[in-house]
Amino acid sequence: MLNRLREKYEKEVREVLSKEFDIKNKMAVPVLKKVVVNMGVGEIAKNQGALDVLKRDFATLAGQMPSIRAARVSIASFSVRAGMPVGLSVTLRGEKMYSFLDRLFSITLPRLRDFRGIPTSGFDKSGNYTLGIVEHTVFPEIDLAKSAAPHGLEITMVIAGGSVEKSRRLLELLGCPFSKENK
Repeated sequence: MLNRLREKYEKEVREVLSKEFDIKNKMAVPVLKKVVVNMGVGEIAKNQGALDVLKRDFATLAGQMPSIRAARVSIASFSVRAGMPVGLSVTLRGEKMYSFLDRLFSITLPRLRDFRGIPTSGFDKSGNYTLGIVEHTVFPEIDLAKSAAPHGLEITMVIAGGSVEKSRRLLELLGCPFSKENK
């Protein structure tokens, strides 16, 4: 069974992009390769129970268990030693990626208070888009009563075959709610 967003890409978006940008080769049409979701753990790293709750929350919103990212070097001013957990990370591909983005675009982002769209300034020169979310508790899957303290996330959408314009158009066609002010 195809995911709703993947089906939309296969049936509509690919064709629209190839016509708009005059792309003859179907392999050159921009496509989402993966979505990487990262979260810093901060002071929670010192409390194993709280870290486990945060890992559970992160797995719930991403759809798979995160890997723990350890510090590479010690930084005394931050009380961080090499090997200490400093973050959680998940790389989503295929159906899980499209399912996550579908929930993000259609449910999570519109639920944010005073939401007027996401900024278009998050593109890098390769056409990948990075979005920051202040609290992970905005996802409807997270139970606030059992949740860890709110932590921020970073969501990076890796797009192959794209420039900034092509990538932005791809995300717009998939339903990404960009802000109207900075077009």
